[in-house]
Amino acid sequence: MDLFYRSTRSDCKPVKASEAILKGLPEDGGLFVPEYIPMLDKTLNELSQMTYQQVAYEVMKLFFTDFNKEQLMSCIEKAYDNKFDVEEIAPLVEANDAFYLELFHGSTIAFKDMALSILPHLMTTSAKMNHVDKEIVILTATSGDTGKAALAGFASVEGCKIIVFYPKNGVSMIQEKQMITQKGDNTFVVGISGNFDDAQTGVKHIFNDKQMEEELNKHGYQFSSANSINIGRLVPQIVYYVYSYVQLLKEEKITDKEAINFVVPTGNFGNILAAYFAKNMGLPIHKLICASNDNKVLYDFFDTGIYNKNREFILTSSPSMDILISSNLERLVYRIANGNPEKNKAFMDALNHSGTYTIDSEMADQLHDFYGNYATEEETAAYIKNLFDQTGYVVDTHTAVAGAVYEKYKASTNDTHKTVIVSTASPYKFARSVMTAINQEYDKLGEFELIDELSAISNVVVPEAIEEIRHADILHQNFCETEKMPTVVKDFLGI
Repeated sequence: MDLFYRSTRSDCKPVKASEAILKGLPEDGGLFVPEYIPMLDKTLNELSQMTYQQVAYEVMKLFFTDFNKEQLMSCIEKAYDNKFDVEEIAPLVEANDAFYLELFHGSTIAFKDMALSILPHLMTTSAKMNHVDKEIVILTATSGDTGKAALAGFASVEGCKIIVFYPKNGVSMIQEKQMITQKGDNTFVVGISGNFDDAQTGVKHIFNDKQMEEELNKHGYQFSSANSINIGRLVPQIVYYVYSYVQLLKEEKITDKEAINFVVPTGNFGNILAAYFAKNMGLPIHKLICASNDNKVLYDFFDTGIYNKNREFILTSSPSMDILISSNLERLVYRIANGNPEKNKAFMDALNHSGTYTIDSEMADQLHDFYGNYATEEETAAYIKNLFDQTGYVVDTHTAVAGAVYEKYKASTNDTHKTVIVSTASPYKFARSVMTAINQEYDKLGEFELIDELSAISNVVVPEAIEEIRHADILHQNFCETEKMPTVVKDFLGI
């Protein structure tokens, strides 16, 4: 039986998975959500004997029901191949009474690779399934990692072009260099004058511009998205939660059906939402710990039931979490509103007009799966140093935010459930912040000197993703004000 997808903001006609992947966003500006969350149809013990690729199929087949086995397995095998530098794809490392789920072994050394390695294949397969004859234009905003992962995934993919907007002064040097050195005639990278929220809002406005949509149609183009607002990116993220659990089961670190915690460094809310979907599929999860940095809009939401973006935007050492509008939270709000699109739309309209909304007590009562807290810059740096001093294990700033929040969670709850900390980026991606947390003296070194020193102290080889940009040519030097984003898109497409 096919699983259909609806919009979070209206009762518009439901669509199949392939259609939702192609569209990216519904026409009413909402997000696609499955009509129900399917249950796992294999036992945890059965899944524990499977490879990452096999687990991926068992999860995705339940959501992408209009794909046949051959189509879906083809997408999975092309995505999770030797572009990952470890056979497990997403290994677990035990350190300091927790398990770190390393999601940075793909081609751009960040967790976005886990979904963006497969999205281009899902999208091109969906286009064939739906007899699409237009060229697909991937339009994406990034806070640092999505951009490079999407560019790498879609570069030179036939029938696609990709345009990435990023905050010019809101990403790390490595993140920026990864993007602006991207090869591929179909790729286009643009720095903007604002922050990530400005880039994301600008992209959404372009998606909702009917006149621009008509212009694209006339020239043989159609928009889609590689952000986690695309259901084709969200579903693959569910896989690594299931896989990490069953690996712990296989290694006898936990017993069958033993509940565990996941700590997720969170910005746009897609990653932790995937964990929430996994729990609703039957994965034994005790608590979903939502870790924020100084931009603690999500912590305040879980603490008070009030979402309020009207606050100072703070640039931190964990830039992928420097977000005040967490787009994927809308999918959770829709669910705790009992799937009422009108009620959800009223919240989103309030957010758009006044920058805030407040959920009612009945909705707040449904958030018991979550715990929210945040870590300051000082706490983040201290966690990196303490973990290294105690274990020799080096984590990036985003993972450190999660680790610092987990320490607060343990102190306030005395919870003894085994816990997985989701490690979303390689420390090499944020070498300066990581190394100066360990020792301020490192700040005297140049960026690539820092990288070589990080390799020396961590006994981890410098990833290929870093080596290839050490001497790479800069290919993208584009910049615009946020209000010029539509013009920049048209210019690139020759409209």
